[in-house]
Amino acid sequence: MLEILYEDDDLIAINKPHGLLVHRSSIAADTSEFALQLLRDQIGKTVYPAHRLDRKTAGILLFSLTKEMDSAIQQAFANNQMAKSYLAVLRGYAPQEGSIDYALKKENGTLQDALTHYQTLQHTEIDLPFGKFPTSRYSLVKANPQTGRMHQLRRHFAHILHPILGDRPHGCNKQNKLWKETFTMDTLLLHASNLQFTHPRTQKQVNIQAGLQPEFLRALGILQLHNPLTAV
Repeated sequence: MLEILYEDDDLIAINKPHGLLVHRSSIAADTSEFALQLLRDQIGKTVYPAHRLDRKTAGILLFSLTKEMDSAIQQAFANNQMAKSYLAVLRGYAPQEGSIDYALKKENGTLQDALTHYQTLQHTEIDLPFGKFPTSRYSLVKANPQTGRMHQLRRHFAHILHPILGDRPHGCNKQNKLWKETFTMDTLLLHASNLQFTHPRTQKQVNIQAGLQPEFLRALGILQLHNPLTAV
C-alpha cells in the first residue's frame, strides 16, 4: 500500500519509495509496478501525475483527480508557484549555504536556466577509509530548486563537487561502490520532503510533508545524523 500524505476532492499526494517509477516508460521495460497504476488501483479512481520524480528519488509525489485540476496544477508547477524542499546526503563538507545558478542542457543540447538554493543542516565524519583518507566526510542538506529541470539537484550538486550519495551517473562512482560493498546500500539519498502551494480551487495554503523512507533513515544511522523531520 502506498502511503497517502494528503487527499481532497481535487488532489492526492503519496510518499513515493525509492526505486518506484511514476508511470510506464520505454526505458524500464523490465518493471511491472508504477506509482500511477498502484495508486489508481488503491483508491479506485483515475489519477493524473502533476509532476515527476526520478525513479531513484523518494518523497512527495502529487496527483490530480480531475483533468481540470491536472491542467491547473501543472500550470502552477510551470510557473514556479510550488515551493519544493528536498533532503540530500552529499559527499564532503558542503558550504553552510549557497545558490547554484548553473544552466543545464536538455537532451537536444538546448541550455535551460537552472537555480537551486541550499542550506547545510549537518556535517559528519565517519571511520570509513576512502582513497588516501582514513575517514569519509558527508553533509546533510536541504535543497530548494527554483526551477524544475531534469536531474537538476543531482547535476547541480555534482557541479559544486559535492555529489549526492548513491547517484549514478552524476555522482562519485568510487563512493557509491564503497557504500554498496560496505553497507549493502546503493540508494540515491535524495528525498522530496516538503511541498507548499496555494490550492488552485480553494485558494487555501497546502503544506505537505513526507517522512524519510527506511533506506534513507538507515543511512542517517550509519552517518550518525539526526532526522531533521523529527521534532527534537
